[in-house]
Amino acid sequence: MSSISGLGYLGLGVSDLGAWEKFATNMLGLQVGERTDDGRVLLRMDDCRYRIALHHDAADDLAYVGWEVADADALDAVVARLSEAGVPVTPGSQDLADARGVTALASFSDPNGLKSEVFFGPSMRFETPFRSPIPISGFVTGEQGLGHMVMFVKDLEQSLHFYQRALGFRISDFIELKFGAGMKFTLAFLHCNPRHHSLAIGAVPMSPKRLNHIMLQLKSFDDVGQAIYRAQENDVEIAATLGRHTNDHMVSFYMKTPSGFDIEYGWGARVVDDATWHVQRHEAPSIWGHQRKGSAMPGGKNARPG
Repeated sequence: MSSISGLGYLGLGVSDLGAWEKFATNMLGLQVGERTDDGRVLLRMDDCRYRIALHHDAADDLAYVGWEVADADALDAVVARLSEAGVPVTPGSQDLADARGVTALASFSDPNGLKSEVFFGPSMRFETPFRSPIPISGFVTGEQGLGHMVMFVKDLEQSLHFYQRALGFRISDFIELKFGAGMKFTLAFLHCNPRHHSLAIGAVPMSPKRLNHIMLQLKSFDDVGQAIYRAQENDVEIAATLGRHTNDHMVSFYMKTPSGFDIEYGWGARVVDDATWHVQRHEAPSIWGHQRKGSAMPGGKNARPG
């Protein structure tokens, strides 16, 4: 059954391109690949043409997502599955494919109205290898894709059904956070390759933003530790302290972006083998750490989800 193979690219609508470019390069270690004629800033983290596109937009939120498949047959198969599920699909024009830096794509919306694209054949830049503007070991991408994103949805069950049935994602696990008066909040974590999760979703209908955070995984733990000091020295808000998550075992911390959502900067996550993986449930987001201001306990209700 053909399915998504990875998180290929993200489009972010940001109100301050200058602040974002400085944050992305000086804090995260991403490289500016291009500044396009239509005003986009394309950010690299590996030998792909780009992984994150910044567009000027007051929304300060996720604008679109690009999900990669292996080839033209896989693209056709995913389009067929979407159509069978009653999801309108629009074949991408050559102009759009060129703008995205891919061979071909198709566009659709998820149940929450998120503009989504499925594509194959990303443009590579092996002749000009990725060079971070700061001394880091590099990012974990390749077969695991860009990283992961956590977003809020209107209806968790509806979104789970869509991402599993129409796009072929598999559930890794759930985190159930319990609050006072019998309230609880469930996050579902889904994978499409060995990365523990490329997507996590939770139902927060009244959230002002769709995007909670984007995770970038580093090749060295030292890169994460040095980034904490870099953030402190540059007065970048640390949204959650260093910690290790219960589900993917990532050691990470969270920085506040100029758009208000977070970047998780991490190292050391475990991977999923579909031949042996069993779905799990967790009742705390962190084994230790990931405290926010005002958090009473490590791994408590104020800790960041994965």
